Amino acid sequence: MPPRLQAFLAVVLWGISFVATKAALREISPVTLIFTRSALGTLLLLATLAARRLPLVPPRASWGPLALMGFVGVCFHQLLQAFGIRLTTAVQAGWIVGLIPIWSAVLAGLFLRERFGTGKIAGLALGFAGAALVVSRGRATPDLLALPGTRGDLLMLASTLNWAIYTTLGHATIRRLGSLRATAGAMLVGGLMLTPLFLGTGGWREYATLSGAGIAAVLYLGIGASGLGYLFWYGALERVEASRVAAFLYLEPLVTLVTAVALLHEPVGLTTLAGGLVVLAGVALVQRAPARAAP
Repeated sequence: MPPRLQAFLAVVLWGISFVATKAALREISPVTLIFTRSALGTLLLLATLAARRLPLVPPRASWGPLALMGFVGVCFHQLLQAFGIRLTTAVQAGWIVGLIPIWSAVLAGLFLRERFGTGKIAGLALGFAGAALVVSRGRATPDLLALPGTRGDLLMLASTLNWAIYTTLGHATIRRLGSLRATAGAMLVGGLMLTPLFLGTGGWREYATLSGAGIAAVLYLGIGASGLGYLFWYGALERVEASRVAAFLYLEPLVTLVTAVALLHEPVGLTTLAGGLVVLAGVALVQRAPARAAP
């Protein structure tokens, strides 16, 4: 499969995942959903490792970093997103996720000592301005924490920073183990961390109440978004420059928008649309700005 097609399919799978999450949360709790999603994704990734005759158990020296990745990128991250999406719309969530490349640029400046030129500074300003519009929906500051929508938006906003941190933390481990082994290991550990929550809440009882649509949404999230999405994305990264692959992330909010309107009939306000477009413009400006290495 051509690598650009793989990157496009990954972004489509992830864009639709917000809509599937919103639909699944109508029938099961966030803890049950993310535990099941992680379990299904882990099984698919481990099966892929076995099919490619790659070691299933990572080296002992990698267990610590994988545990940190599993907590930050799987357990904590998916809890943030599940509870956030329950309090907001899939459209809002999709737009806010467009901030991830901007957070990544900020972390590169802090930890990799990369200097920001005028273009990057302007892009960061645009991105945060757009996020403020999406989160506040144009309302005044006293309404910023109004329920149910805005608090969920803030949780989604926190998840974007958390994902950028996860990417930074996992960079060395992914380079050492390979993307597939590192991702499978982190997802396995994250799922194990979620197990006590799942058992403590009796999450398995919720399976009996799932409708056909609910089962389809859960299977999609586990096999499609957490399994195939990662496989397609890292398959593209292995064959095409990272900057070219990352450009496909700009399409994710648009995929979420179209899917949410078509399947969930969610309303889209002019402020949300304007803020989302400003976020995308800021992200594009940051990504296209020339890098300036620190002395």
